Amino acid sequence: MEKEKPISGNIIDFKVLKRLFVFAKPYQKQFWLLVFLTLALAALVPSRPLLIQLTIDNQVAQGDYPGLVNMILLLIGLLILQAIVQYLHTYLSGWLGQYIIRDIRIKLFQHLQRLKLTFYDKTPIGRLVTRNISDIETLAEVFSQGVAAMIGDLTQLLVILGIMFYTDWRLTLVSLSMLPILIFATYIFKEKIKVAFNEVRTAVSNLNSFVQEHLTGMTIVQIFNSEKREMDKFREINREHRKANIKSVMYYSIYFPVAEVIQAAGMGLIVWYGASGVVQEQLTFGVLIAFIMYIQMFFRPIRMIADRFNTLQMGIVSSNRIFSLLDSEEHIPNNGTRKLDDMRGEVQFDHVSFAYKNEDWVLKDINFKVNQGETLALVGATGAGKSSVINLLNRFYEINKGNILVDGVNVKEYELEDLRRHIGVVLQDVFLFSDSIFNNITLKNPHISREKVVEAAESVGAKEFIERLPGGFDYNVMERGATLSVGQRQLISFVRAMVYDPKIIVLDEATSSVDSETEELIQEAIKRLMKGRTSIVIAHRLSTIQNANKILVLDKGQIVEEGTHESLLALNGYYTQLHQMQYKEVLSA
Repeated sequence: MEKEKPISGNIIDFKVLKRLFVFAKPYQKQFWLLVFLTLALAALVPSRPLLIQLTIDNQVAQGDYPGLVNMILLLIGLLILQAIVQYLHTYLSGWLGQYIIRDIRIKLFQHLQRLKLTFYDKTPIGRLVTRNISDIETLAEVFSQGVAAMIGDLTQLLVILGIMFYTDWRLTLVSLSMLPILIFATYIFKEKIKVAFNEVRTAVSNLNSFVQEHLTGMTIVQIFNSEKREMDKFREINREHRKANIKSVMYYSIYFPVAEVIQAAGMGLIVWYGASGVVQEQLTFGVLIAFIMYIQMFFRPIRMIADRFNTLQMGIVSSNRIFSLLDSEEHIPNNGTRKLDDMRGEVQFDHVSFAYKNEDWVLKDINFKVNQGETLALVGATGAGKSSVINLLNRFYEINKGNILVDGVNVKEYELEDLRRHIGVVLQDVFLFSDSIFNNITLKNPHISREKVVEAAESVGAKEFIERLPGGFDYNVMERGATLSVGQRQLISFVRAMVYDPKIIVLDEATSSVDSETEELIQEAIKRLMKGRTSIVIAHRLSTIQNANKILVLDKGQIVEEGTHESLLALNGYYTQLHQMQYKEVLSA
């Protein structure tokens, strides 16, 4: 598995931020309300020390008891108002972040569904899971704890600074004497933690990719006794993940104590200078108390601003990764406008050539035509290009040369969804979701009734074994159909194909993985499924395709022979060799 490398992102990357905030456009009212609440908090918080200063200097010092009661009530009212605004701010920021990442996640998943299969051939699934979950989750903090919080912090700093200078400029300068040291420490911390967080995100992506890949392939790991080797690889990736996280923890554990010491030193200077001013009656006691509170309020946003910057930084990094995926051009163009309301099922490959990579041709100048209701069989050794034919027909991949026609029209002119709706595929490796048999057959299509599913299952011969299972058609097959045999999974895939009633049916090694008894059971069902439909059958067992209207023999991506079963045997060529080899295998068995 290729490891992902860390990528960097500038903190002021306006292009990325502009694209990111496009997703906030549907929620403009909520966003501006959040900004208003942020500014309101920035104004409310510094007003407390000011009221306390006035209370001490005017009411307490003068012994004005009624005035003191009034000021206390005003302070209580202010605290209640601040609590309400804080609640609305916290809730709205979280609400906004969650709605925006919901929209981004939907857009990303829709994009992933449209990508070519070549993209998935070369991209680890775990990495895509990280993009769609962890990276997008990071973006929520950009809206809830990043931009809005930074606006609030900066506004609060300006308000506090203005009040302090207005109250006593000399005491303000003393208070800020330690500020350059704190800013320098904050800058160093910001740069270090930015690198550490980037390494953490990359380590998470690599860990997800490795775990997903190896859990999926655990059967192979155990068959070949690779547990120890794979465990060593996992330990190494886990070690990198641990090191990245410990590095970030170390920077936090150094920075915050240093910031506390700097703040304490600044407060000590205020007490020393302010106390002498109070003694000399150059300063009131209320002003000194207020400045102690101001310095606490002032230094807190400075300490937190490094975290805000890194939240925004990680949002930029995650956004770059997500937009890079969204900008991927590896999708099947869906520019067709033709509808396929009544497909006949005529298929033609006209000088088709195809390569998965560059000019490493998998199919070379393939020509054939299947008329409505006919059966075409494809045979050949592994890697001859048989499965590529059906992948191209469904437009899972795009051809490099030539044309593919359905009912005399280029498949690119049809709407992609409409084209695939009329092509039923039964694969050798049947994939079942962790869900009920009924939902695996219908794929939760509300237009397919239970009666239709039961009828299709009965015609295939699957109804009997399904109804024996606990819950029958509501039986949960678990992940990838782990609780069913290969033959049972194959029968379910036949039912799935039948209920969608396609005009073209493709059987890709549909009976190669089942036992002889199960194969006999579904042969009659296959005949019913193929009746009146255009069929393309890929099979190693030549006995299953003897009645095909035409057989194409592929070798190294080229058609080397074509004809009926009898005519190909008469050629005494490649097909005859395959037939004799299988006949000997049957006799030896």
